[in-house]
Amino acid sequence: MLKNYFLGVAFLLFNCQFLFSQEQLSENQKLEQLCKVWGFLKYYHPQVAVGTFDWDAQLISKIQESENTNTKKEFNALLANWIDQLGEVKKCKTCKKNSDKKYFLKNFDLSWTDDKNIFSDDVINKLNYIEENRNQAENHYYFFDKKLEKIGIQNEKYTTDLYPTKELRLVELFRYWNLIEYFFPYKYQTDQKWSSVLPEMIPKFLNTNNQKDYALATFELLAKTDDSHVVLKSSDSTKYLFGTRKLPIEVVSAENKIVVSKVLDRKSGEEVALQTDDVILEINGETIPDLVNKYSKYISASNSWGKLRSIKNLVLWSNNPNINLKIERKGIVQNIDAKTYFINDIIKPQKADVEKWKFLDEEQKIGYINVGAVEINDVAGIFKNLKNTEAIIFDIRNYPKGTTQAFSFQLIPKITNYYSWMLPDLQYPGKYYEEKGYVGRKNANNYKGKVIALVNETTQSQAETLTMMLKQHPNCTVIGSNTAGANGNVVRLKMLNAETQYSGLGAFYPDGRETQRIGLVPNIEVKPTVKGILEKRDEVLEKALMLINEPLLLK
Repeated sequence: MLKNYFLGVAFLLFNCQFLFSQEQLSENQKLEQLCKVWGFLKYYHPQVAVGTFDWDAQLISKIQESENTNTKKEFNALLANWIDQLGEVKKCKTCKKNSDKKYFLKNFDLSWTDDKNIFSDDVINKLNYIEENRNQAENHYYFFDKKLEKIGIQNEKYTTDLYPTKELRLVELFRYWNLIEYFFPYKYQTDQKWSSVLPEMIPKFLNTNNQKDYALATFELLAKTDDSHVVLKSSDSTKYLFGTRKLPIEVVSAENKIVVSKVLDRKSGEEVALQTDDVILEINGETIPDLVNKYSKYISASNSWGKLRSIKNLVLWSNNPNINLKIERKGIVQNIDAKTYFINDIIKPQKADVEKWKFLDEEQKIGYINVGAVEINDVAGIFKNLKNTEAIIFDIRNYPKGTTQAFSFQLIPKITNYYSWMLPDLQYPGKYYEEKGYVGRKNANNYKGKVIALVNETTQSQAETLTMMLKQHPNCTVIGSNTAGANGNVVRLKMLNAETQYSGLGAFYPDGRETQRIGLVPNIEVKPTVKGILEKRDEVLEKALMLINEPLLLK
């Protein structure tokens, strides 16, 4: 009886192994696993990570070889032979040592290396062994910039072809997917699980028919990071999505509408249909919210207000000589056809001089600092002039010039933890660890008046860092709307032969709460209205002045 039992078990095991070996994998499945294995070996294998091989060429070779495999057994044999050919992986003496780092592991996931539905036991064992004995030397493909506390990408061979071959398109996709997989601190926060992005995007990169299709697939891939730091510094995003001609205007947004803030001069000098203060309700029959929804899949942003911030300017572009607009002008709704121009035919306005600081009242009790205009060397002098004020308003609806620490020395009475940064562990790709960020100094003579920060959706990255510093002042109030929700020094690389970037350093409140995608939440919410814009009022600044003059409202 017992003998029959063991024979039965052996028979079942044999059949399971036979069925596994004969089961087929789709082309998409093979490419998905090749991407993961290629990226894992690139960062983990001691021979690969130091640049021994032309790793892009290796991927192209394996893509082509995989096309000749039909079953799981054949595909796994390809992977096993590939790994064996990379050279010996010696036992790592330091890999298992306990670390005193406080790890952040929400992004870390190598569970796919144990997937028995895809990999043979042999391949699983090889991958696990490489993880346990991973590269500890300097990596050929990345380095850590200690000054900026961020990952730097190096020694990548970006294609310069705007419509490369199928294999090179996959190299571009696989490189980007793995960078986000291992070196994006906010991967766990994306709307779509990052592991599901890969099987979705592979056929889109494969089945492009021309340069435009490939560009649109790339825009869609970048947008899946849900990160407002992600931009592609190329005119292609405008050209392929919208056009090469533009309305000669600048706009601001409020209440899901956009308002013409300035009509730009044209070289032709001809009159235009639009006027300053026109409220644009529809563009070619679509409302502004409709346009945001329409183009959201191609525009990366941390949140809905970030999408609007970007798209409100992009929808001014078209390939047509005219755009049909529904506008409201002086209370009357009307339809007009507005002429578009090539960008070279629009005269770029000169930047107006802006005051770095000023008093807002005759008694000189309220100071105002335009943070985006202030240099580090200006800070001490500004506070010398403002030291006797009752309140200072910091306008951070702009981008600072590295002044966070300099301002903190004047404002904060002691060294203070203002951020928790999450840094990548270079010896264990995919893992992050916490490092506290500090501002201020021991300063009994710090500024003791009221501190008010004005913020909105343009308050991003370094501006959010400065705002967080101001929040450490014992008498600070933040007024406005949620900030951009994109903080942390950026990682730069190339896609479509143009520079792009993403947030490479995790930024959290000192107590661990998230800021990415949420932004810093103001103590008092004030959003501009169309009425306020038309009346040339700064409603956020007005609220700050009201609160300063009515102290009880600040409490």
